[in-house]
Amino acid sequence: ARWRRGYSSAGAAEYLHRSIVPTMHYQKSLPRLPIPKLEDTIRRYLNAQKPLLNDDQFRKTEELAHHFEKGIGRELHEQLVAQDNQNKHTSYITGPWFDMYLKAREPVVLNFNAFMSFNPDPKPEYNDQLIRATNLTVSALRFMKTLRAGYLEPEVFHLNPEKSDTQIFKKIIRFVPSSLSWFGAYMVNAYPLDMSQYFRLFNSTRLPKLNRDELYTDEKAKHLLVLRNGNFYVFDVIDRDGNTLKPSEIQAHLKYILSNNSPAPAFPLGYLSSENRDTWALLRKNLLDNGNEEALQKVDSAVFCLSLDDVPIKDFVHLSHTMLHGDGANRWYDKSFNLIITKDGTAGINFEHSWGDGVAVLRFQNEVFKDSTTAPAISPKSQPASVDSSRAVQKLDFKLNDALKAGITKAKQTFDATVESLSIDMIQFHEGGKDLLKQKKVSPDAVAQLAFQMAFLRQYNQTVATYESCSTAAFKHGRTETIRPASIHTKKCSEAFVRELSKHSTEELQKLIVECSKYHGRLTKEAAMGQGFDRHLFGLRYLALSKGISLPDFYQDQAYARLNHNIISTSTLVSPAVQLGGFGPVVSDGFGVGYQVQDDWIGCNVSSYPTRNGKEFLQCIYKSLEDIFKVLKGKEIGS
Repeated sequence: ARWRRGYSSAGAAEYLHRSIVPTMHYQKSLPRLPIPKLEDTIRRYLNAQKPLLNDDQFRKTEELAHHFEKGIGRELHEQLVAQDNQNKHTSYITGPWFDMYLKAREPVVLNFNAFMSFNPDPKPEYNDQLIRATNLTVSALRFMKTLRAGYLEPEVFHLNPEKSDTQIFKKIIRFVPSSLSWFGAYMVNAYPLDMSQYFRLFNSTRLPKLNRDELYTDEKAKHLLVLRNGNFYVFDVIDRDGNTLKPSEIQAHLKYILSNNSPAPAFPLGYLSSENRDTWALLRKNLLDNGNEEALQKVDSAVFCLSLDDVPIKDFVHLSHTMLHGDGANRWYDKSFNLIITKDGTAGINFEHSWGDGVAVLRFQNEVFKDSTTAPAISPKSQPASVDSSRAVQKLDFKLNDALKAGITKAKQTFDATVESLSIDMIQFHEGGKDLLKQKKVSPDAVAQLAFQMAFLRQYNQTVATYESCSTAAFKHGRTETIRPASIHTKKCSEAFVRELSKHSTEELQKLIVECSKYHGRLTKEAAMGQGFDRHLFGLRYLALSKGISLPDFYQDQAYARLNHNIISTSTLVSPAVQLGGFGPVVSDGFGVGYQVQDDWIGCNVSSYPTRNGKEFLQCIYKSLEDIFKVLKGKEIGS
C-alpha cells in the first residue's frame, strides 16, 4: 500500500488516496435541476403560508397567488423554462443564487459565514497547537493535491452501499463513459453528487466590489497565509515541481510564527473583511492605491488562511464564539475558508458562503480529519527541520494612510459592538436520539423540527417563518432548497402539547407526532428532488427584476415578505469529524439553530440578538423533547 498512496521523494504521502473512479467522472451526466410545475409551487407555497396567517390574511394571499399563477407568473415561468433549456450546462438557480450572495451588502461575518469545529484528535498528545496545525495543514494540502489530480473519490450518496460502494462496482463504472456514468450508478441506487464547487476551496477569496462582489481564484499560487496576533505571514507550501513542502519544514515555519513576538498591529487589517461590503470595497481601493497591491495579492491568492489563536477554549459556548467570529483581527473572513487552531489545539473551520454550501466543506473536513488522525504527518516526537524560517517566512506589512487607519478603527468598533450583542447558548438532550426514534418509526429530523415549533409556541405563543436547508447536490450545479418545517401539522401538534394537554390521550398525541413525521418526510424528499417552492419563486422574481418588469403584486404581499423573514433558521449535520456547527441569526429578531441528532442524544446550539432570548428558547426545546420522548415511550407527561 505504500506506493499506492503516492509517496513523493520527501517520504510523505502526497495524496489522501487514489480513487480508481476519477473525481469528476459523473459530473457530465448528472441530471439537471428540475423547474417545478407552477401549480405545484403555488400549492406548496400556500401550504407553507397556512400556519402563519389568520383566515382573512390567508384568503388575500391565496387570491394573489392564484392571480399570479394565471397571469404574470405563468409568463415568467415559461420564460424561465425557455432560458433553462438554452443553458443545459448549468442549473436555473446558479446565476440568481451567486448574485443573491454577491450583491448582499451586509458584512459576511455573522450574516453569511458559518462554522464547523473539528472533534479533538483521539490521541491527546496530538492536540498540541503546533502539532495539530502542522498535521491539519499537511492533510489539507494532500486533499488539494488529490482533488486536482482527479484521485479524490467522487462524492456519491449510497442508498444501498453493499451493492454500490464496492471495488467491483468501481472497476466496472470507471469504464462507462462520463456521459452515461450517472445512469450506471443510478441502476444500483447510488446518487453521484455535484462537485462543481470544490475547486473554490483553495486559492480563493471573495473580493469586495461596489454593488456586487467577485469570486477570485488563482490556482498557480503556492503559498499559505498564516494569521497570528493580527499579523499576516506567508510561506510557500508547494515547490516548483508541485510537491508539498516536507511536513518537518511546515512544522519549522509554523513554530517560527508561533514563537515570533511581534506585537499586535495597532491597526489590524483583518477587521476590514468584517465591514459592510461597499465600505470595504472603497477601503480596498484605497489600500491598492496606497502601494499594498502585492501584499493583498498574497492574501487573496493564498492556498487557504490558517489562523493561529493565542487563547485556549473554555467551553462549547466559547468555542462557538471563537469559530463563528473570533476577535476580528486574526481572521480573513473573505477567504473561502479559515482553518482556525487555538492555543490548546482545538480546531475549526469558518467558511464564506457565496462560493459553496456545507456539502463541499463537510467532505473536506471529513477527509482532513480522517487523514490527520489516522496518518498524521508528524508526531509529538518529530523534530522541526533545521531550515532558516526567517528567510522562508515573509511577514506582510501594509502601508496605511489616515483614511485607512480611521476605516480600520471604525470597522473594529462596529465589529465589537455587533459581537457584543450576539448570544450563543446550547443544550444536549441525553434521554434519547436517532436509535429510539427510528425504533418508534418516526423521522429523527422531523422530531427535532417539531420540538423547535413547540418551543417557540411555548415561549412566544405564535408560529413563525422557519427555514431548514436541504442540499440539491444530486443535480448538476444544484445548491440548496428550503424545507418549510412549520406546517398545519406541527401547529396542531404543538398546540395540543402546549395549550390543551389534558384534552388528549397519549395515543392521540402519538398520532399527531406520526402525522408531523410523515409530512416532514415528504417535504424533505421533495426538497432534495428540487421540488420545493422557494428557489422556483426566487428564480421567477429574479427574472422579473432582470427584465425590468415591475414587481408582481404577489411579491409585494406582506405575507410573502413575512415568510421570507426567517425567524427560526435551522441547519443540521452529523459527521465523525465535526463536534458542532453553527451560524448567526439571519434576521435581527431571529434564532440561528444548529442541531445534530446522534444515536442516543440530541445537541442544539442557538445564536440570537437581544430582541430574543436564546437561553429560554433552548429550555423550551428541552422541555418539548422531553414531552415528545415521553409520549413516544407511551408515558404520561407529568405536569
